[in-house]
Amino acid sequence: MDTFNEMRLRGHEQVVFSHDPSCGYFGIIAIHDTTLGPALGGTRVWPYASTEEALKDVLRLSRGMTYKSAVAGLNLGGGKAVIIADPKRPDRESLFRAHGRFVESLGGRYITAEDVGTSPTDMEFVKRETKHVAGLLNLSGDPSPVTSYGVYVGMKAAAKVKWGKDSLAGKTVAVQGAGKVAFYLMKHLKEEGAKILTCDIDAEKVKHAVEELGATGVATDAIYDAQADIFAPCALGAILNDDTIARLKVGIVAGGANNQLAEERHGVDIEKKGIRYCPDYVINGGGVINVYGELQGWTMDRAKRKAQEIYDTILRVFQIAARDKIPSFQAADRLAEERIKSVMALKRMWVAGDR
Repeated sequence: MDTFNEMRLRGHEQVVFSHDPSCGYFGIIAIHDTTLGPALGGTRVWPYASTEEALKDVLRLSRGMTYKSAVAGLNLGGGKAVIIADPKRPDRESLFRAHGRFVESLGGRYITAEDVGTSPTDMEFVKRETKHVAGLLNLSGDPSPVTSYGVYVGMKAAAKVKWGKDSLAGKTVAVQGAGKVAFYLMKHLKEEGAKILTCDIDAEKVKHAVEELGATGVATDAIYDAQADIFAPCALGAILNDDTIARLKVGIVAGGANNQLAEERHGVDIEKKGIRYCPDYVINGGGVINVYGELQGWTMDRAKRKAQEIYDTILRVFQIAARDKIPSFQAADRLAEERIKSVMALKRMWVAGDR
């Protein structure tokens, strides 16, 4: 794999490979773009089969964070870190303190947070070595309420475009997953009077949603065949594929899961069926908004007010899609790129201290 060529193709600014033999730390930090601000992105711990596999993942994920922060209107760029290790490794302090030292060496260009295989406790170890870390204990806390609220308002925006009004009362929403984000989303849907179908590989989570929210439980695979108005994927990625798209009987897809399209062509296929697709990194942007709020010292209420803007952002995505005659997932990329280019083009003014 030609690392420099991969960086050039994706527009990355910097990739750092790090190793600390004292604790067996092998990490990669990728900074994609810092036009809008320091690169924010979580640290993922995973037992990658090869360095090439880890590099591909960190490059893909860091680029995605640039676009997610840009469309959310945040003053952040995109970055990501991966540590090649067993996520269940018990001796975590040395591993994450080593990671914190490498984050610190970047001088604030990269801010890390928790991700797959990490936790707020791990971030506390990182904090012992650098201040460039978020997702700490007792600060921003669980991002699920803000993420789910953003999905909810984005769903309402899609309803306005699809049906002419944003009310979800009486609509049937098939929610794939019954975890934290899905449960908070279902609470909003219940309060508005929507009918809820849900599934999860964990039967206890489905039972909880049925008892607490009046949802109707369905089999995990049957969720794709449900007669509903909206499909809300809030579990695994890559669930919009050749098999599932053909089975959907909905007008809108809007959910909190990451990387919902198995391949980009599926974003074209879903719209050929007349389904309005809300790009995942736009509608689930409440998570990064929650972390940004921690960095800025925001209250939960202020973070939710910022997430309210996802409503207008989804409308803007569909406007660009109609204007440029492109699928919504491409329109979301275009919206992010337009914001980055507009800031990059700003004329720099002389200030006292310049030489």
